[in-house]
Amino acid sequence: MSQSQRLFEILQILRRHRQAVSGAHLAQETGVSLRTIYRDIALLQSIGAEIEGEPGFGYVLKPGFTLPPLMFSEAELKAITLGVQWVTRQTDEELSAAAQNALCKIEAVLPPELRHRLIDNDFHIGLPSLPAPAIDLKVLRQAMQQQMKLKIVYRDARDADSDRVIWPIAVAFFDSRRIIAGWCELRQDFRMFRADRIVQAVLLADRYPGKRRDLVKQWRVQVQDARDAVAQEAV
Repeated sequence: MSQSQRLFEILQILRRHRQAVSGAHLAQETGVSLRTIYRDIALLQSIGAEIEGEPGFGYVLKPGFTLPPLMFSEAELKAITLGVQWVTRQTDEELSAAAQNALCKIEAVLPPELRHRLIDNDFHIGLPSLPAPAIDLKVLRQAMQQQMKLKIVYRDARDADSDRVIWPIAVAFFDSRRIIAGWCELRQDFRMFRADRIVQAVLLADRYPGKRRDLVKQWRVQVQDARDAVAQEAV
C-alpha cells in the first residue's frame, strides 16, 4: 500500500467511527507501525484534515471533512454505479433523479482515466416485476421523515380488509415485495405490512410521538427477541 493510499485509508477508518480510534487500531488496519501512524496523522493534519486527538488517547475526524472522489478505487466506482442502478429502478422518481444527479457530480470531478469506469460496469440491475403499490414511495418517505401517520386499508391473506392508522418507521425491499414496518394503532404493537396489500393510503396531518429512530430501535429489539425465542424452541 502506497503512502497516499494509506493516508486515504486512515481517513476512511476515522470517518467510519464516531468515537476516538486508537493509533494501535489504525496501525493494525493499515499494516504499518505505530510510529508510521503518528507521522501519517501529523501529515494529514498539516494538509488540512481536521483530526483531533493525540497519542495514547486516539483520534477523531471532525464532521464535515470531505474526501476527494478521485481516490475511489475501481471496485468502489462499480459499487456506486450498481447502487445508482438499483435506486433508479426500485424506488420513486425523486430518489431516482437524486441518484442520477449524485452520479453526475462524481463523474464531473473524476480524472479522465477514471470516468469510463462509471459506465463500463459489468453488473446489471433488472427492472422490478412488482405490482404498482397503492401507496406512493415518495409519500411514504415523507411520512417517515416528518413522522406523520398514515391511514390505510389493509387486505390480509384471507382477502379481508381492515382500516388501520400506522406510524411508518422503515421500508424493506425484497425481490418480490416491499415491506413497511410501523406501529399499528389498531393492534397497539409493531407490525409489518406488505405494500402490495395496501388497498388505499392517505397521509394524515397528525404526527406520531417520540423519535422515529427510537421506534426503529424498539422494533429491532422486538424482532430479535422473536428470533431468539424461535431459536430457543428449536434447540
